[in-house]
Amino acid sequence: MSARNSQANKAAARERLRQERERQAKKDKTRRQLIVIGSTIVVLAIAGGAGYAVMQANKPDHWESVKDEKTVTAPKNTEGTNGTTVVIGKPAAKKTLELYEDSRCPVCASFEQAVGETVTKDVADGKYKLKYVGATFIDNADQGEGSKNALSALGAALQVSPDAFTAYKAALYSSKFHPEESQDKFAKDSYLLEVADSVPALKSNAEFKKNVEDGTFDAWAMKMSATFDKSGVGGTPTLKMDGKKITAEGTDNPPMTVEQFRTSLDKVLKG
Repeated sequence: MSARNSQANKAAARERLRQERERQAKKDKTRRQLIVIGSTIVVLAIAGGAGYAVMQANKPDHWESVKDEKTVTAPKNTEGTNGTTVVIGKPAAKKTLELYEDSRCPVCASFEQAVGETVTKDVADGKYKLKYVGATFIDNADQGEGSKNALSALGAALQVSPDAFTAYKAALYSSKFHPEESQDKFAKDSYLLEVADSVPALKSNAEFKKNVEDGTFDAWAMKMSATFDKSGVGGTPTLKMDGKKITAEGTDNPPMTVEQFRTSLDKVLKG
């Protein structure tokens, strides 16, 4: 091999080596760029996900969103602003018993199971009218929805008739259907409809079912709850007549038996 050919071969080899190094350098640069782009996408995705989570956390839930609605659909058989005055009974009755209850309240359930039937009979006999004020504070305590949802369903029952409302309220508080306070069963429309099946006026009632599932009276329930909050009543059940709190004799507690109820109420009725 001549010296000239040897030099040419070496030069060609050096050129091939240079080109290979350039190709490798380009590949390494491209790979680094892809890694940076990928990392940026991941960071943006994480940031976006966190931002979305924060946005969702700060987004008002359904009940908060309907709380301040200006236009409220109130059930039939109601009176007053936004229909939050619910009075049941004969117009000729001179006295009105005010009853403050939270649907999830276990003490309310005990009261209704023991005394509720007596109250219903008194109202039917015209001894007094019943003014119902619904509360939802138990939901606020454990971030539940059952008190609000049950109150809305009571509105759907009131839309049917006062008798349907009274019967449905009794069913919700019954030993058969009233859940433990820690169990937010009333948050489920399906359970509220199951309870309603025990009330003849509501069983297979398409309008009632639709109003429960559509939340027709959700905003009304929140207005009713606000009425309770402004009442100054500190707990449930609370009973009042003529502005006077009705309690078991010698205590500050609500009457929890028919005897206690009769003793306390008769004094007010005769007064």
